[in-house]
Amino acid sequence: MSPTAATESTDVRDRILSTGQRIMGGKGFSAVGLNEVLSATGVPKGSFYHYFASKEAFGDALLDDYFAAYLADMDLTFAQPGKNRAQQLEAYFAAWKDNQSFEDCQGKCLAVKLGAEVADLSHSMRTTLQRGTAGIIERLAHVLEAGAAEGSFAFTGKPDAVAQGLYALWLGASLMVKIVRDTQPFDTAWRTTQQILHPAA
Repeated sequence: MSPTAATESTDVRDRILSTGQRIMGGKGFSAVGLNEVLSATGVPKGSFYHYFASKEAFGDALLDDYFAAYLADMDLTFAQPGKNRAQQLEAYFAAWKDNQSFEDCQGKCLAVKLGAEVADLSHSMRTTLQRGTAGIIERLAHVLEAGAAEGSFAFTGKPDAVAQGLYALWLGASLMVKIVRDTQPFDTAWRTTQQILHPAA
């Protein structure tokens, strides 16, 4: 395959994934057929199976792509210059509130939207979700440990356990936001986060 053909192939695959992420982020995995994704992408079904062996394989790739971008964004947030760890974490959860909306999240809330659904549908997709969320929790734990060392946090417990609890708190808040159609659960989650971490003034 020539470099040009390889680039075009990658572009088509990325276009299918980004379109699928946007549509399935709004409707869910089971509710969206491949024809809907391919029609929106302008790619024939035969070409789809050149890139993905099945809808489940597409789902795995979709989640892998989502988490790769999500974790890269986390790394950027937690590398912001001129901010201590507490300020960086506040910026992370502010972005969470902005992205995990009850309105159209344009695929930015994919883990929340698909988590419970695909965990019961597919072992491989559940494994992909588990791997992705483990990466999130690992980064949160690192920030908490570094924040405790610099004095911007004063929490009780091991950083990895606290990080897991915070992720579960915000994941639950995201679900409640979709139920009540209001962002108030995020405000409650942030107050609870502050109570847990005791950030320095």
